[in-house]
Amino acid sequence: MTRASKVRLALIQPRSFWGSDEKKNVDGALQWLERCAGAGADLVVFPEGYPGPTNPMNSYDALSPLRERARAMKLHVVAGNIEPAPGGGHYVALHLIGDQGQIIGTYHRTTPRGPYVYHDIEAWKFDYRESSEGLPVFDTPLGRIGLLVCSEVYSPELSRALAVQGADIILYPAGGGQGDLISTWQTLVSARAIENIVYTGASQNIYEPSDRGLGMIASPEGVLATRADAGMLIADLDLDRLDFLRSEDEKIEVPRRYRTVPGLLRWRRPELYAELLSRKG
Repeated sequence: MTRASKVRLALIQPRSFWGSDEKKNVDGALQWLERCAGAGADLVVFPEGYPGPTNPMNSYDALSPLRERARAMKLHVVAGNIEPAPGGGHYVALHLIGDQGQIIGTYHRTTPRGPYVYHDIEAWKFDYRESSEGLPVFDTPLGRIGLLVCSEVYSPELSRALAVQGADIILYPAGGGQGDLISTWQTLVSARAIENIVYTGASQNIYEPSDRGLGMIASPEGVLATRADAGMLIADLDLDRLDFLRSEDEKIEVPRRYRTVPGLLRWRRPELYAELLSRKG
């Protein structure tokens, strides 16, 4: 598959509805796609559970209208909801929609093992089940895309597994309620980009006007965009630059041709730590 050289990424940090009003997020998402297309976006990413549903009390189809609009606007889209898990409970799902309206792939949250915090949050109230389906990377004309959910950014092995499979972009759609964690959260979004030589992005739902968001797009060489309020983050990703950073080895030269340490994936020595990483904490 031919890969684009440049990708315009739009992350949406929406003012989100919940409870009995949650279905309103579908109309909001469709409006965001119109705005993103007008801004020249190639890939649009919504936060975890948006446009939903993300609460078992609600039942509606958000993916069909999103797929239709993605096809009409020629956009790739990442959207979130929950899905019933075999044996009870729910998976947290991220769906990658192609620019022909097709579902390219779905990722179900794997980490941590359940139970987890979802029953503590009024907007969601579901029994989380972890998935064992693996960590896929999806081939698209916009490069290879990896998806992780929310605080999975805190688990570095997950992002590294996607990078080793060739991910160019790793996205971490988040839910809400991060609050005092935002500083470390954004540090990790940037760190995952640096250590894996990928582009990363995260945004969250803004459920209340007083909420502060964690929106960020990062490259291996620095932060490209941040946003704390509701709205859109947008940045141009240079995939040819990734190829350069991956192909180079670190040199002592002045001036340097890079603003990070290149070739880091070739520094891996799994024979030193593969067994250690398999141990349970």
